[in-house]
Amino acid sequence: MKRGGTSIILRNSNNEVLLFLRDNKPEIPYPNMWDVPGGHVEAGETPEETIVREMLEEIETDVSACQRYSVYDFPDRIEYIFLMDFEAAAETIPLHEGQCLRWFAEAAIPWENLAFGFDLVLADYFAGRERWDKKG
Repeated sequence: MKRGGTSIILRNSNNEVLLFLRDNKPEIPYPNMWDVPGGHVEAGETPEETIVREMLEEIETDVSACQRYSVYDFPDRIEYIFLMDFEAAAETIPLHEGQCLRWFAEAAIPWENLAFGFDLVLADYFAGRERWDKKG
């Protein structure tokens, strides 16, 4: 059985998305690459519970009002993608994992430097496409 992951596309009124730069540690997957905030589903958790817990831990932000947007069946995991409107200057958001947060317009996203297959997720998001696996 594949592990579960959750991620959230936080978007502002300029249609920018919030990404974080992963730590530059060789022992972690995708060091020094941009990533969508999220985390692993723990035993007994729903994806909704996971994304709320992870965002409180990582960026001290309550995302309980988010909506499930899509589900991706990646080779290594089932990834549940959530979506929420969010307004805050990146430098004012506490960050407990990673190097920094930054808002990106579609044209400015570092497409070649995105972790975990999120280039596909963000391309679909900006194109208005949603994906659902059969487990959805």
